[in-house]
Amino acid sequence: MESSKVFFTDMRCRSGVSLLEKLEKLMLKAGIEQIDMEKNFVAIKLHFGEPGNLSFLRPNFAKVVADRVKKQGGIPFLTDCNTLYVGRRKNAVEHMEAAQENGFSPLTTGCQVIIADGLKGTDEVSVPVAGGEYCQTALIGRAIMDADIFISLTHFKGHELTGFGGAIKNIGMGCGSRAGKMAMHCDGKPSVNQEVCRGCRVCTTYCAQNAIRVEDKKASINHDLCVGCGRCIGVCNVDAIGVAFETAPHLLNARMVEYAKAVVDGRPHFHIAIVNQVSPCCDCHAENDAAVVPDIGMFASFDPVALDLACIEAVNAAPAISSSALGEVAEQRCDHFSSIHPVTDWHSQIAHAAKIGLGNAAYTLEIIK
Repeated sequence: MESSKVFFTDMRCRSGVSLLEKLEKLMLKAGIEQIDMEKNFVAIKLHFGEPGNLSFLRPNFAKVVADRVKKQGGIPFLTDCNTLYVGRRKNAVEHMEAAQENGFSPLTTGCQVIIADGLKGTDEVSVPVAGGEYCQTALIGRAIMDADIFISLTHFKGHELTGFGGAIKNIGMGCGSRAGKMAMHCDGKPSVNQEVCRGCRVCTTYCAQNAIRVEDKKASINHDLCVGCGRCIGVCNVDAIGVAFETAPHLLNARMVEYAKAVVDGRPHFHIAIVNQVSPCCDCHAENDAAVVPDIGMFASFDPVALDLACIEAVNAAPAISSSALGEVAEQRCDHFSSIHPVTDWHSQIAHAAKIGLGNAAYTLEIIK
């Protein structure tokens, strides 16, 4: 297979040229104008950042992408899906408030914010996974699948479960509904925290398997009947229902890759990664640790796999910041990500993505000044 093209520009800005202008130039050099966006809805998938975390991408980057879409006649919107864990982004109301708190609004980005899987994370589409080995279908936020064109805008960083968080994770995990995230994360089934449950019975009305019973004002789940869809997690207003994250890293990576393939298959897609403030853990945390390497630059490609690999290799080639979590690791392993999170297996993410045809693990890098 012919290698994929990845385009790169560094973070240097000489007098008279802004970083945002460099980002637009990068997108144009990478070929975004090849996509016919006229009167098409364009989903721009990014992470709005958990409030308290300051390493997420600034809204300014999103505005550059949205403005480029509009210049090409498209109708852009920024999007993400609700989280499975309990936090400030677990339902659409709080999620949009968190996005606004972090600066994402039509005023700052030039387009609307739409939470793709609806109010409680249950508005989803079951999408076939072509060539899937672990998932035959993927539960994806409806608004993302309703879009005609898909663009991912990713803050590249480390991750405590998948090794790194790049375009593949932004697409696969990020576009899964709450039930989809559960399917990727967990081989088990949800359970009820009896101390928190109020016995409101909302969960019972949404359970298609009649697996939930309420006795003495406390719900319980019959795991013999439960199919693990996770819908009860999304509809519980007091966060009394949860699940243990118990999937091995290589299985999580494989399922996440297959979800990403379900999202991009059959429509135009384009991918951008900003490699700055490379924190050791995910932007889902309500805090962020110091960057582990110096800021590197911006990457763009039609191939999310090649893009991620280019980012990985750029980070691994950079020196560790001595005062960071990476600099404190006594025994440096073969790469920065394995050094920070030795129990993870990021290589499996790239290998499986190439195997099922999500993208190409071979790439050529074109540097844009």
